Amino acid sequence: QVQLVESGGGLVQVGASLRLSCAASGGPFSNYIVGWFRQAPGREREFVAAIWQDGVNTHYADSVKGKFTVSRDNAKNTVYLQMNSLNFEDAAAYYCVAGVKLDADARYWPYWGQGTQVTVSS
Repeated sequence: QVQLVESGGGLVQVGASLRLSCAASGGPFSNYIVGWFRQAPGREREFVAAIWQDGVNTHYADSVKGKFTVSRDNAKNTVYLQMNSLNFEDAAAYYCVAGVKLDADARYWPYWGQGTQVTVSS
């Protein structure tokens, strides 16, 4: 079983940047696809981005393509989500997930972190 811990969330102004981190432990991290979901109040969890085990192949939701970049360092068991040009629609709790199959449906990701909050102000 792999445990995931997110960090890096906070309060930022519109247009600012943040980098989230997801630290993994307890399992063969390099075996997993790692992704990010987000959930805003009153909304369903939304797929954001994912990165394959090789650290090269990535996939993004259309809503963040060109603004967010996902990367990973398998030696450090860590995945990052660089978020630029943040706007009000990006405000949400962000969750790190791990699995062996890429899917935009949250139900297909077996491992979840506790989430980190991103708040965007004017």
